[in-house]
Amino acid sequence: MASAETERRAPFSLDSYYVSEELGFVLPDPLENLPSYYQPWMDIALRVPELVHSHDLRSHINKMPLLSTKFLQNHRELRLAHLVLSMVTMGYVWQDGENDTVEMLPRSLAVPYWEVSQRLGLPSILTHADAVLANWRKKDPEGPFDMENLELLVRLPGGDSVKGFFLVTLLVELAAVPALRSIPAIINGVRCGDTDAVTKALENIGQSIQDMNDALKLMHVYVDPSVFYGIMRIFLSGWKDNPCMPKGLVYEGVQTEPIGFSGGSAAQSSLLHCFDELLGVKHEEKSRAFLTRMRNYMPPAHQKLIQDISLQPSLRGFVQQLANEDLSKAFDDCVSKLLALRSYHINVVSRFITVPAARARQLRTNSHDSEGEMVSRAPTSLEERGTGGSGIMTFLKTVRDKTKDVLLHETSKKTVHENCHQ
Repeated sequence: MASAETERRAPFSLDSYYVSEELGFVLPDPLENLPSYYQPWMDIALRVPELVHSHDLRSHINKMPLLSTKFLQNHRELRLAHLVLSMVTMGYVWQDGENDTVEMLPRSLAVPYWEVSQRLGLPSILTHADAVLANWRKKDPEGPFDMENLELLVRLPGGDSVKGFFLVTLLVELAAVPALRSIPAIINGVRCGDTDAVTKALENIGQSIQDMNDALKLMHVYVDPSVFYGIMRIFLSGWKDNPCMPKGLVYEGVQTEPIGFSGGSAAQSSLLHCFDELLGVKHEEKSRAFLTRMRNYMPPAHQKLIQDISLQPSLRGFVQQLANEDLSKAFDDCVSKLLALRSYHINVVSRFITVPAARARQLRTNSHDSEGEMVSRAPTSLEERGTGGSGIMTFLKTVRDKTKDVLLHETSKKTVHENCHQ
C-alpha cells in the first residue's frame, strides 16, 4: 500500500533535468559561432586537423591572447566555448603523439578553459557532452536527422571517420529519446500501481533500445577501423590512468600541481546509466567505481537525473510482486534488448580496437610498418585500454553479464546466454 507521503508526491517529470522532449540529452540547436571577441579561439579550433598535420598547432596556441570569459552569457555560448577549447586542448596535448606529450597547458588556453568548465560543471577535457551532444548542425534546418544532413561544428584529425564516429553516436542518442520520455511513465506507474502504463512504457523502452542498436550498426559503414585506431583514438585519450602522461597535466594559471582527467568513453553517455538505475542493474565493485567516476564527466543536470532515478521505488521489485505475465514479459524483453545492445557494443569495440591492436603488435614484431602504417601509429600504451582508462574488453563483458542478472525468468537467461556467447 502506497504511503500518504508517496501519494502526495508530485509526478516524476524530466522538466528540471535539461532533457529535451525532441532530442533527449542532445543540446538543441547548438550555436555555430561565439561572439566576435572570441574569434581567436574559433580560428584555431576550425583548423585543428590541418594544424596538427603540419605540427603547428602548439605554436599557434602559444601565441594566442588570454581572453576573459565574462562575455559568455548563456548556456549555449558556454557549451560551444567548452567544445572549442576542448578540441584545441586535445590537439595541443597529442599533436606529436605519445612520445612528445606536454606537461603544461599554456595560460591563454588553460585559464579560460577552466573558468568555462567551472561554470558548466564539466571537467576541462573533451567529453561526450562536447564532441557528440553539442557538436552538430543540420545542413538543411528543415531536413531529417540523418548522416547526409548532419555536419560537425568542430573536428579532430581523422577526416570522414571522425565525422562518422561522432555523428553515428549522436544518432544513437537520438534513437533513445522515446525511451527517455517513457521513464517518467514507469516511475509514476510503479508509484500508483498502474500495471498497464508500466507495461506499455517498458515496451516503448525496449523498442527504443533496439533502435539504438540499429543506429550503432552504422559505425561499420561510416568509420574506418584503421583510421579510428591509428589516428583518431589518441585524440580522445586523457591524462589519467595513461602511461603516456603518468603525472597528468598542469593547467597554467589555475594550479601548480598536475591534474588527471579521463579521456572520452561511451560510459560518459547518460543513457545506459539511466536504464541501469531504472531496471535495477547492479554492477560489480570495480566496474561500478569506473561508471560512477564517468558521471562526473556529464552535465550536472543529467547526473542528477540518474541519481534521482536510483532513488525511486524498485521497478524490478514491482514486477516481481505483481507476477503479471504481460508485465514480466515486457520487463525481460527490455532487459534482453539492453543485453543485445551491450553485446553488439563489444562487437564494435573488438572490430575498432582489439583487432587493430593485434595487427599493430604483429607489424611491430615483424618490422613491417609500411603495410599497416596507419594502425602502427597508434599509441602502444592504449592497446588494452579504453580512452577513458578502463581495461576495455574485461570491463564491457563484466557489465554485460551483470545486466543478465536482472532477468526474471530462467528461460530468458538461457536464451540470452546462448545469444551472448555465439
